[in-house]
Amino acid sequence: MSDWLSSLLHWLAMPEAGLGALLVVSFVSATLLPVGSEAALFGLLKLNPELFWPAIAVATVGNTAGGALNWFIGAGAHRVVDRARHKSTELHALDWLQRFGPKACVMAWLPVIGDPLCAVAGWLRFPFWPCVAWMAVGKLLRYIVLTALLLWVFPGGLSF
Repeated sequence: MSDWLSSLLHWLAMPEAGLGALLVVSFVSATLLPVGSEAALFGLLKLNPELFWPAIAVATVGNTAGGALNWFIGAGAHRVVDRARHKSTELHALDWLQRFGPKACVMAWLPVIGDPLCAVAGWLRFPFWPCVAWMAVGKLLRYIVLTALLLWVFPGGLSF
């Protein structure tokens, strides 16, 4: 197992895999797994500053696709629970979220609550494409702001 993990980590090494690795890391980080994609994006941009906009786009696409997966997981979970209970299930604590509808998915960029929010949007059966569009807006703005700040604060990169 350690050889497999070592091979995977080697493949994901930034200079060798670049945008492909960033896509995978961004996708996985948007799922409920505790992975962050900002370090991968920052590392790639420190090695290849000319890839700023392509890297932002790839990270946004990967992270939004992970959010869309969370939406499908939430929608599927709702169907399973409804079948098991033999009636429709709604959580009253989420009534405020329903007032915002798909626009609430712009908050998908938030740490800790952003990824589950996408699943909740699926659970509440918000329309898929508007949710994905709002997720993309939030995630794009997060990547632009965080990356610009990191590049400004650490212009020479990080050294350990």
